[in-house]
Amino acid sequence: MCSTKKRNLLIASKLLLVLIGILTLSPTWGDIPKETYKALGLNEESASPKQLYDKLVDRYTDPKQGAGKGKFADKWEPMSIDQYFNPLSFYKPPTTETHASTGQECITCHEDRDETPGAVAAWRKSTHSNLTALRNLPPDDPRYYKKALLEEAEKNLRSLGKLDKHEQLNQVSCIDCHVGIGAKKGKHDKDLRMPDAAVCGQCHLKQFAERESERDTMDWPQDQWPDGRPSHALGYQANVELATWAAIEEREIASGCTMCHVNAPKCDTCHSRHQFSAAEARKPEACATCHNGVDHNEYEQFLLSKHGTVYQAHGDGWDWEQPLEKAIEKGGQTGPTCALCHMEYKGKFGHNVVRKVRWAFNPTPAIADNLNHKWFKEREEAWIDTCDTCHSPKFAKSYFEIIDGSIKQGIAKEQEAKAVLTKLYDDGLLPGQKTNRPKPPEPIEDAPGGFFQLFWAKGNNPTTIERDHAQMWEHDLIKLYKGVTHGSPGGYTYTEGWSPLIGDYARIMDEDTKLRDMAALKKRVADLEASSKHSMFNLDTFEKKASIGGLGGGLLLAGSLAMIGVRRRKEQSGEEA
Repeated sequence: MCSTKKRNLLIASKLLLVLIGILTLSPTWGDIPKETYKALGLNEESASPKQLYDKLVDRYTDPKQGAGKGKFADKWEPMSIDQYFNPLSFYKPPTTETHASTGQECITCHEDRDETPGAVAAWRKSTHSNLTALRNLPPDDPRYYKKALLEEAEKNLRSLGKLDKHEQLNQVSCIDCHVGIGAKKGKHDKDLRMPDAAVCGQCHLKQFAERESERDTMDWPQDQWPDGRPSHALGYQANVELATWAAIEEREIASGCTMCHVNAPKCDTCHSRHQFSAAEARKPEACATCHNGVDHNEYEQFLLSKHGTVYQAHGDGWDWEQPLEKAIEKGGQTGPTCALCHMEYKGKFGHNVVRKVRWAFNPTPAIADNLNHKWFKEREEAWIDTCDTCHSPKFAKSYFEIIDGSIKQGIAKEQEAKAVLTKLYDDGLLPGQKTNRPKPPEPIEDAPGGFFQLFWAKGNNPTTIERDHAQMWEHDLIKLYKGVTHGSPGGYTYTEGWSPLIGDYARIMDEDTKLRDMAALKKRVADLEASSKHSMFNLDTFEKKASIGGLGGGLLLAGSLAMIGVRRRKEQSGEEA
């Protein structure tokens, strides 16, 4: 009797799990903003997957809306590697192989003939390689939610005419992505393609639409930035339409920028090929390749924060297979990560990670002066709701006072230094400005402390203090911003951020004093020589040889002034000079 009760209880428990699984099968965490449907001219309630996909692809492939080489297309040519960075625009199939292969032949050849066996090994570990196993997952498996994603993918493919009404996917293999979904054969030299985001979007339509929606939700109220940026969706456009990037003669160096900005035409910057692991993409390391370094060191700042400490101390015990909305409840996650915070918006999780962006890529006065605008306030409230996952709203609001106050103080110091540097430039007092300041290559326009001066130099362009100012606003101010927003105290006060920014400021102010003192001394010498019969020395030659503002230059000028004075007194007394 006892064993019968246990058996019945076990059966009831399993039925309950199945019921829970059925009720939760439909994915509810995806979130395509209404702004995207409006921008595409679609009805949110009635648009079919095909209608949504076609509209997304039309925009995604439109050179006028971010695709292709951009407005500086005539200034640069793609290298061979660019076909892998941006396959949508540049990929060309290989000509060395001409035969046609089936899907199974692709796997056999690339695995057994030692042709990229690592790619096949990664694919065999992927969900794509065995969709039947996915269908058989029990409701208590953390990956169970993927069954709903699979059904959604099949629904999308049926709408696109790539899957019959009752047909199911058994696996997604090489030929589906590199030739076409459901293709029987493909010729290497004619049919082979390098998958881009639109290829992934055929199955993963919701994720594709969410990522593309970033361009629709970044609608700056006072035109602080171009609409749609900063974002992953228009990241490639932001790269190719940057004058500095287009003008760089060292194209191999320029490709380093492109390596991060390929998140627009591709998905594998986050979901590494060919495993395309969602669990991997949920970890901070997935973001680290691009979100690091002197201009936006989010990864380092996160690791050095208390949030990062919790992740490093306990992350190995978290269940990364759990979807983000269950990471805390089911996955045991006790601290935030990049994905948990940035992919969440008002309780839903999706691939639009910019809906809470307030300070853009780098802080500017135009943002600082408008933080009370409704647009910014709504985003601040959305962030406070996110922080409320672990902190009280009172704490979150208090910390936002530190965030905004610190960034404003950094901007004020940078702007003060910028005004001093700009006045030196306008007055023509920068070293070599009148003698040895080459123009930067087109399409760059010369400017004091410009972004281009971090990547291009010739003669006295840039000068040392211009380089200091470029680092001040593009490195130290951004580090201050990233450090304080990620809760890394040394990352915005002492080690990075404020203290180095003050160092830049000090050098600029110091050099301003020296340059203006030198200008005053040169003017005095010129005035004295104008009233004298003889020239002691040529000032232009002197400027090139003397160390401007240095002790030697000052002593030489002082000595020269004294000699001129002695000579004039002798001339006035009738003595021979």
